[in-house]
Amino acid sequence: MKHSLVTGGAGFIGSHLAEALLARGDRVSVVDDESTGAVENLAAVRDHPRLAYTRGSVADRELVRRLVAEVDEVYHLAAAVGVQLIAQAPIRTIENNIYPTELLLDELGRVQGAGRNVKTFVASSSEVYGKNPKPQWTENDDLVFGSTACSRWSYGASKAIDEFLALAWWRERRLPVVVGRLFNVVGPRQTGAYGMVLPRFVDAALAGRPLVVHDDGQQQRCFAHVSDVCRAVIRLMETPEAAGGVFNIGSDQPVRILELARRVISLAGSSSSIELISYAEAYDADFEDCRRRVPDLTRLRNAIGYKPRYNLDKIIHNVIESRSP
Repeated sequence: MKHSLVTGGAGFIGSHLAEALLARGDRVSVVDDESTGAVENLAAVRDHPRLAYTRGSVADRELVRRLVAEVDEVYHLAAAVGVQLIAQAPIRTIENNIYPTELLLDELGRVQGAGRNVKTFVASSSEVYGKNPKPQWTENDDLVFGSTACSRWSYGASKAIDEFLALAWWRERRLPVVVGRLFNVVGPRQTGAYGMVLPRFVDAALAGRPLVVHDDGQQQRCFAHVSDVCRAVIRLMETPEAAGGVFNIGSDQPVRILELARRVISLAGSSSSIELISYAEAYDADFEDCRRRVPDLTRLRNAIGYKPRYNLDKIIHNVIESRSP
């Protein structure tokens, strides 16, 4: 029986991952400071005999040292989340993304020095590509960030530092790490409180409120179901050749945000309207965004034979069902 640690395990993705690891037969330890996650996300497994939950921060060295002392694998998902949080709290975003990762890797290095390698998944983000103009992004593409005067890019830059740290530990010490760049993961239990677009749209449609679309709605994004993403993450961790690698994880089927709003309204059977607002109204005057965000999944498919089970309509149906009374 593997013992797996999930940091940020009371969050949206983390809670689904914890459930998947329990279903695999693991003993699972979860740590979360509940700043953006909630223990209620683990309600279905909270009393599971193989689940241990700790409310605490991955910035607490003594806590992290105790947690990694016994585990076989670590899934590091604890981080700041959401465009809205980035815009409102850039200091918190940068600190929460970089320092806990540095601390965790250092403690895993300590464990390695005692003779035991703990394989680790480090969750990164499509945000690391910044505003790279390529129509489809591959893992070795350049990272293209805007000015430091625009706080929008602090998130991607901080996640890039996480990647540099993880890969440095692999190169220098052969600490087995896998980096996953996640692209717009969606599904049940995701909150719209931090700007996540699909739960915002679904909540508005079900309540009969206008769906608020930023800018002209022609931005293109790809949406992957959380269960498909969790399966991919676990399979990468089960694949020895993935160690030291960086992988795009998500869907490669783009949809324009305005079209997404229309599909949500249709599938929800809603009479809601669509309201366009500027980025300045939604966030701040210096906010920048990228028009198209589409991953190349060739490396992921070659590594694990990745085939998602959910298309976009099925994803929307699932989110609507999970939020309906």
